[in-house]
Amino acid sequence: MATWQATVTLVTFLSVIFLLITEWIHFTIAAFLGALFLIIANIMTMPEALAYIGKSHGTLGLFFGVMVMVRAFEPTKVFEYLATKMVIFARGRGDRLLLGIVGITTPICAVLPNATTVMLLAPLIPPMAQEIGVDFVPLLILMVFVANSSGLLTIVGDPATYIVGDSINMSFVDYLGKLSLGGALAVGVIVALLPFLFRKIWRTKLENLERLPHPKINHPRTLIIGAVITAFVLTFFVIGESLPIPVSPATVALLGAGLALMLAHHSKIDTVQHILSDVDWSTLIFFMCIFVLIGGLEKTGVIASMSGILAVVLGKNIALASIIVVFFVGLISSVVPNIPLVVAMVPLLKQYVVNVGLADPSVLANDFTGQFPEIVLPLFYAMMYGATLGGNGTLVGASANIVAAGVAEQHGRRISFKTFLRYGIPVMIIQLVVAAIYITLRFLIWT
Repeated sequence: MATWQATVTLVTFLSVIFLLITEWIHFTIAAFLGALFLIIANIMTMPEALAYIGKSHGTLGLFFGVMVMVRAFEPTKVFEYLATKMVIFARGRGDRLLLGIVGITTPICAVLPNATTVMLLAPLIPPMAQEIGVDFVPLLILMVFVANSSGLLTIVGDPATYIVGDSINMSFVDYLGKLSLGGALAVGVIVALLPFLFRKIWRTKLENLERLPHPKINHPRTLIIGAVITAFVLTFFVIGESLPIPVSPATVALLGAGLALMLAHHSKIDTVQHILSDVDWSTLIFFMCIFVLIGGLEKTGVIASMSGILAVVLGKNIALASIIVVFFVGLISSVVPNIPLVVAMVPLLKQYVVNVGLADPSVLANDFTGQFPEIVLPLFYAMMYGATLGGNGTLVGASANIVAAGVAEQHGRRISFKTFLRYGIPVMIIQLVVAAIYITLRFLIWT
C-alpha cells in the first residue's frame, strides 16, 4: 500500500483519538467524520468499510442486546429500589454505605456494560447523598471504580474485555476459570483502599435516614418474568458455546432483547418505540466507525509495521512482553478510551506473535475459529487487564467516568480532572501491579 495512504490513515486515527481526549466535539461525530474521510480519500471503499463493521457483528450484537434488555426493565423501578436498599443497609454508618455501593454495583457490572450500569445507578446517588448529608462526588467516583473493575469478572462485563476475548475465541466458561479471579482481586483492591481514599465518609455517622425516598417496585409480575428472562440469558452465556449447536453471547443477548421487548409490549409497561428510541445509538455508531478506522490501519499496513517493531524490541520474551503490555496499555488507557485502544492493539499483537514465530499465520484470518497457542495468551490477558483497569486513572479513561461526571454536573457539582486524578492514580497503579503479579504467577510461573 502506498506510503501516503498509510500516513493519512495514521494521522486520521490519531486525530480522532485527540478529539476524544479533548472532547472538542462529540465522540461519535469525531469517529464518524474520521471513518468517512478514509472513504472520501479512497483509502477504503464503502463495501470495505461495511465489511469491517460486519466482522465485529458479535461485539455490536452483544451491546445492542444488553442495552435493549436494560431499557425494557427500567419502568419497573428495580434499579431505584436497589439503590435505596443500599443506603438503608448502611444503617447510619459511612463505611457500610461505601461497602453497599461496592456490593450493589459489582454483580450488576459483571453482566452489564459498566457505562450502562452507571447510567442507571449514578443519578440515584446525589439526591440520596444530599438527604443524608454526605458529599456525593466521592460516591460517584467510587461507583465508577467498581464499575470499571468488576467488568473483569466476566467476559461480557466490559466492552474491551469482550472484544479481546472474542478475538482469541475465548468462551464465557474459559474466561471464568482463568481471568475472573483477577477481576475479583481488582475489586478487592478498591475495598482495601476505602478507609484511606474515602476516609471522611468512612468515619461518618449518617443521619436523617427516615427522610430517604422509598421507591416501590412497579409491575412486580412483569419483573418476575423479566428475572426469568435475565436468568435464561445468564445461563446461556455460560453454557451456550458448549452446546451441540454453539450459541454465541451476542446471539443470547439479542434473544434476551427480543423476549424483553415482547414482555414490555404485552404487559404494556412501555412501548417498543420508546424502548428502541432510548437505546444508546450514538455509542453503537461510534463502535462501528472505530472498527472502520482500525480496518484502515490494517489495510494500509500500519499495524503490520508497528508489530514488526515489537518483534525487534521484545523478540520471543512473552513474559516480559506481557508485563510491559499491562502497564503500557493501562497508562495509555487512562487517557485514551479503551475500546478504540484494544481494537487497535488486537491485530497488532496477533501480527507480533506471528512475526516472532509463536503462532501460525492462520490466526490472522478474520474467520479463524481455532485455539491460539497457550504460550501467547498471557499477552492478550495482559491487554484485558490493562485496558480495563487503566480506565480508573483519569476522568477520560472510560465512558463510565464521563457518564458520572455528567450526572454530577446535572446536580450542581463538577468532577474536575484534578479531583478524579487524586483518587484514580493510586487505585490504577495498585490495580495494575496486582494484575501484573496475578498474570505472572497464574500464567507465566504456575502453568
